[in-house]
Amino acid sequence: MDTGTHVVMGIALGGLATGIDPGIASSSPAVIGIMAATIIGSQIPDVDTVLKLKNNADYIRNHRGVTHSLPMLFIWPLLISTILYFIFPQATFIHLLLWSFIAVALHIFVDIFNAYGTQAIRPFKDTWVAFGFINTFDWFIFGSHVVAIILWLLGTPAGPTFFTLYAILALYYVARAVTQQMIKRAVQHLIPDAEEIIVASTIHFFQWRVAVTTKDHYYVGRAFKRNISIYEKFDRLPVPDNELIRAAKQDKNLAAFVSFSKVYNWRIEEKLDATYVTFTDLRYRSNGHYPFVAVVRLDDNLKILSSYTGWIFSDEKLQKKLVPVAL
Repeated sequence: MDTGTHVVMGIALGGLATGIDPGIASSSPAVIGIMAATIIGSQIPDVDTVLKLKNNADYIRNHRGVTHSLPMLFIWPLLISTILYFIFPQATFIHLLLWSFIAVALHIFVDIFNAYGTQAIRPFKDTWVAFGFINTFDWFIFGSHVVAIILWLLGTPAGPTFFTLYAILALYYVARAVTQQMIKRAVQHLIPDAEEIIVASTIHFFQWRVAVTTKDHYYVGRAFKRNISIYEKFDRLPVPDNELIRAAKQDKNLAAFVSFSKVYNWRIEEKLDATYVTFTDLRYRSNGHYPFVAVVRLDDNLKILSSYTGWIFSDEKLQKKLVPVAL
């Protein structure tokens, strides 16, 4: 989920703690300590976002990786509760540990329902777990948390307020999962030879992104409710095993893209300044454009001149990323 949603989740969890945990309800410092534990716990797995300041390749390869893994489910709460215990000893270590653990676990758990996913079962497997039926930012999830928090601040009992919130959200998650499966069945009926069907949510409640892989083609489209629209069809061509591609694959940006993207096409363009190898992710079509790409520029001797991976919405911006000084 996005940062804002994780913040309101942490506040709601802290509010629930103050209402049902008798060990902290009578102490103001303890309440502050537990609130800090749940808010920090709801944020700390995303500490790897700092990798974006380094480069996109490291960010793509590592975001929601080790920081969302099984060992961190225990390491993060231990770290948070140890630090906060010295500041808020009235909360007691066991209470800080318990509620920070719940906050971290909730963060990791809800992230697996996004299209991006997490490596939640690492170190047993490096597989990315991504169900894709909840958007990274979901208006209903964020808004319902805000409403529940406001009601709690206005005086409604914390326990009933937040348990009602979680019950409603549980039903919402089930409804989204069922809707996704209905769309997948509709896509399978439309494209019977589909080998893989990716149906991912968008910020719009009734709209879903659709990417289909068959033996010979890729299909890209949208679903509105249960109505499927296929916008484009691409030949599924194997990436050639030649010197140019092997040289391009040595680039960390392209390597990061390939490690992350599930459905992509490629092209080679020879221009005056260099040869461009471009890989395009087909899952994120937006207004007729595919913004998530990896591009490598190579000279005639197959030396990498520059490269980029990330979200690009115009050729001008891409050229600035690849060639800082205009040609």
